[in-house]
This record gives sequence, structure tokens and C-alpha cells, in this order.
Amino acid sequence: MFYAISVLILIVCLLLILIVLVQNSKGGGLAANFSSSNQVMGVRKTTDFLEKATWTLAGALLFLSIMAAAFIERQSGEDTRSLMQEQIDAAQDPTALPGNFPLTAPTESDENKE
Repeated sequence: MFYAISVLILIVCLLLILIVLVQNSKGGGLAANFSSSNQVMGVRKTTDFLEKATWTLAGALLFLSIMAAAFIERQSGEDTRSLMQEQIDAAQDPTALPGNFPLTAPTESDENKE
């Protein structure tokens, strides 16, 4: 099921790319949204369709992504521990003293030997 959803996600992504590339970029930022003088007959309907198609495909992509995450195969059992947990368990205690570390302070007689 995961692979079928992944194929659908790929198809939706390709359609979304095509729809976005077809749209006419007018520039002008927010000011372009409030002026309708540059709209020719029929162009407004095409723009509405492209906008609705973009939002629909974006919603479908979101839904399919959530569904794909739900259908990912997960292993069960005690033997499937995470690699990070294994490294934590195998790590040495950072507060432990190394074996060759002297536990007493040197005395004057030790200093004279050198």
C-alpha cells in the first residue's frame, strides 16, 4: 500500500509542477490582486481553474503524505532497537577514571627520583 501511495504522490507532484509552471506570473506583489483591469474575457476563468487546481493538488499531496506515513511498515519486537540506543549502551561511563590514572598525589620522594 505504501508503494501505491508513493506513486500517487509522484503523480500529484508532477501535476502540481505543471500547473504552477502554466500560471502567468504578473509580478506586482499584492497590488496585482486588487486590480482587474488587465483581465481579458475568459482569462479570469482560467486563472480561477488554475488556482483551484493548485490548492486541490496541494491538499491531495498533504493527505497522501499523511497516508504514506501511516502505511510505513514498522518492525516489531525486542530485537529492533535503535542504533542510537545501542551506541548509548555501549558507551563508557564518562565519570569513570581510566585504569592508569594515579589516585594519590606525588610525594617529595617521588619527585627526587626523577
